[in-house]
Amino acid sequence: MEEPTLDGPLGEQQQVPLRAIVPNLVTSLAACAGITSISLSSEGRFEHALVAILIACVCDGMDGRIARLLNASSKLGAELDSLADFVNFGVAPAMFMYFWMTGGPLHVLGGAAVPTPLIRIVLGCSLYYALCDCFRLARFNTMLEQPSMPYWKHFFTGVPAPGGCWMVLSPAILSLALDAKGKAPALATALQNPWTGIFMLLFVGTLMASRLPTISLKAVHIRGKYLLPVMATLLLVVAFMASNFWMTVGVLGLLYILTVPVTCWLFVKTKSAWEASNLPPCQTGA
Repeated sequence: MEEPTLDGPLGEQQQVPLRAIVPNLVTSLAACAGITSISLSSEGRFEHALVAILIACVCDGMDGRIARLLNASSKLGAELDSLADFVNFGVAPAMFMYFWMTGGPLHVLGGAAVPTPLIRIVLGCSLYYALCDCFRLARFNTMLEQPSMPYWKHFFTGVPAPGGCWMVLSPAILSLALDAKGKAPALATALQNPWTGIFMLLFVGTLMASRLPTISLKAVHIRGKYLLPVMATLLLVVAFMASNFWMTVGVLGLLYILTVPVTCWLFVKTKSAWEASNLPPCQTGA
C-alpha cells in the first residue's frame, strides 16, 4: 500500500509524514532569505543583502537533495521551489542591482544625486531581468514533461536562474570587495556605474531567456588523467575563497560568463557527432 503524500484532493483526510514537510521548510527558508535580501538592499545594506542571497542559494541547493534523501518529493514542493527561485534569483538580484546602481534609498552616488530619468531606466532594466528569470523558470517547468534530443542531456537551455544571479551580481561583488580592501577605487567606481549595471541586467537577462546551450555541471565527467590537475585547481579556488571570499566569488562569476561561448562550441560539436552517428543508411536504387 502506498504511503499518502501531499498530492491529493483538497479536503481529503490524509496522514502526511513529518519528513515530507522538511524539504518545503528549507525551500521556505530560502524564500525568506531572498525577501530579506530585498529589504536589506532597500536600506543600502548591500553586503548583508549579498549574504542573504548566498543563504538562499545554499538552501536552494539543499532542498531537492533533502527531498530525495527522505523520499519526500512532491508536486507541491516542486512548485514551491520554482516560486522561491523566482524570488531568490529573479526579484532579489534585480532589486539589489537597482538600489546598488542608483546609490541606495537616497539615490546618491559618488556624492551626487542620480538623475531621475536614469533611475527609471535602471528600474526598467531590473524589471526586464526579473521577467526573463520568470520566463526561464516557466519554460524549464514545461520542458520537464517534453522529450529532448540525447545531445541536450549535458546542457541547459539558457543560463539557469542561480547562474544568472551569480553573473549579474559579479560586478557588485567585485566592487564591494575592492571597497572593503581600499584597493583600485577607480575600478570599484567603474563597476558601480549605472550603465555597467544596465548592460549586465540586459545581457544576463537575455542569456537566461535565450535558447543558448549552457553547461550542466551534473553531467560533467572528468577523465582519470585530468583528475589530479582538476583537484589541484579546485583546491586552489577553495584556498582563495578562504583568504578572500567575495573577491574570488566575483572573479569566478565573470569567468562563468566566458563559459557561454565555449559551451556553444561544445554543443555544436556534440550535436554534429550525434547526428553523424545516427544517419540512416544510404538507400540505393535497383
